[in-house]
Amino acid sequence: MFTRQNRTEIQHFVVTAKQMQAIESRIFDAGMPVAALMEKVAGRITEGILSKIKSISVTSIGVLVGPGHNGGDALVVARELHFLGYSVVICCPFSKQKELTQSHFKYITSLGISINKNMESLQHCEVIIDGMFGFGLERPITDELAEGVNQINAGNKQILSIDLPSGIHTDTGEVLGTAIHATYTFCLGLWKLAFLQDSALDYLGEVELIDFDIPLADIEAILGQTPEFRRITPENAMADLPLPRPLATHKYKNGNLLIVAGSHRYTGAAILAGLGARASGVGMLSIAVPNSIKPLLSTQLPEALIIGCPETEDGAILDFPSNFSLDQFDAIACGPGLTQSATTLVQLILECNRPLILDADGLNILAQLNPILTLSQRQAATIITPHPGEFKRLFPELAEELSNHVFVTQKAAQQSQSIVVLKGAKVCIGTANTVWINPESTPALARGGSGDVLTGLLGGLLAAVVLNQTPIDAIVKTAVWWHAQAGIQAAKDKTELGVDALTLTQYLNLNPIQSRFLNKSHP
Repeated sequence: MFTRQNRTEIQHFVVTAKQMQAIESRIFDAGMPVAALMEKVAGRITEGILSKIKSISVTSIGVLVGPGHNGGDALVVARELHFLGYSVVICCPFSKQKELTQSHFKYITSLGISINKNMESLQHCEVIIDGMFGFGLERPITDELAEGVNQINAGNKQILSIDLPSGIHTDTGEVLGTAIHATYTFCLGLWKLAFLQDSALDYLGEVELIDFDIPLADIEAILGQTPEFRRITPENAMADLPLPRPLATHKYKNGNLLIVAGSHRYTGAAILAGLGARASGVGMLSIAVPNSIKPLLSTQLPEALIIGCPETEDGAILDFPSNFSLDQFDAIACGPGLTQSATTLVQLILECNRPLILDADGLNILAQLNPILTLSQRQAATIITPHPGEFKRLFPELAEELSNHVFVTQKAAQQSQSIVVLKGAKVCIGTANTVWINPESTPALARGGSGDVLTGLLGGLLAAVVLNQTPIDAIVKTAVWWHAQAGIQAAKDKTELGVDALTLTQYLNLNPIQSRFLNKSHP
């Protein structure tokens, strides 16, 4: 049963504008009066606004009102703030409103609150509430309306947006002409896709979901049992961790991972991938590197089996040693620091029947090998982890759509029949049926080597879950979330500028993951 005690479950749902409209229609068709829902939602928005402004001195609050129900929400909030003693200034630059919104205007007028059409009327307010447009906006904001929005943005006020900053497309996060730069945004009911698109991040500010008790049956009736888009939450991220281990176990029951990485020029990439794998707790770790850098890896990772390989003249791996078999490993992670001289090696790995993570130069080499055909023909699971530049080389026909990270990740996964991890401020994980998006991250991870750490961490988890038959896509979301949480905690302790990739590896063992392991009993 979906009760108030487990409403945290609502956090993983993500909807498009069309889906949200369908869910709301079900609620209204079931008998919920629109006016009653508006009162409930606006009450919770008011609580959220009060929590945000309680620490600052506020005498006047401006309320920007639109013609639809988003404007109606804003008017109810304005009314409640008026009753709490705040001086409220209302601006509505529209001549017509929906019927319910018009009713609230009538009552607001009876309270003696003046209504202005010009946005300049808000310039002396310390705080502005943006209730102009909610979800579903399709047309650009232009002309006088755009000028007014730009004036509000230039005022450097605290701006609290209802549902979405006005001017942001609900699904793509695209700026439609211009948009409000919110300090806080209160997303209503369910998370909209825009909150998980990199293109909207500069406009959203701090975000919070205002849950107004949508029945789970109504959500599932529209989204189905397996929603197309989902947010990663701490609960679903940790649900598939291979912890705790049985008391009777040994290293080969906890995953046997091979990392193929590094070159004379990029030794650090192999080390960082190895340290990421170490943090996963993988049972057995082997790292294949050029012979010339083998001693450096042995010093940094004494527990790993370092496999020295013949190398090219420029210090890249040429081939594996004689009598070496890829079949002995549960999973392979390939790419960090290889250089593109390792083409033959990557081709050999792509042909093997082992779950594979391909990153960095592994992806650059794949881009030259008809990537969609090559990936779709693999017999084992494949995970690719491109940043946007690598993604364009792999999927050039999707390059023009890359601003819409969520949708291009989904398309790439379907075309290649692989799991696609598209890196960015909001990492997207595309599978055949679902896109998982990580909502929490930090700019501290935008440094060289952070991706190598993720590759190793993901490889270690992959090797472990292959043995216990956990769905592979489940552990990918775990690795992405774990990696981001380590970065967030490191940034808190070290500042964003102080989180190099080596420091990041040291934080992989801390906080939520460790706590879960310590608090969960053995079977």
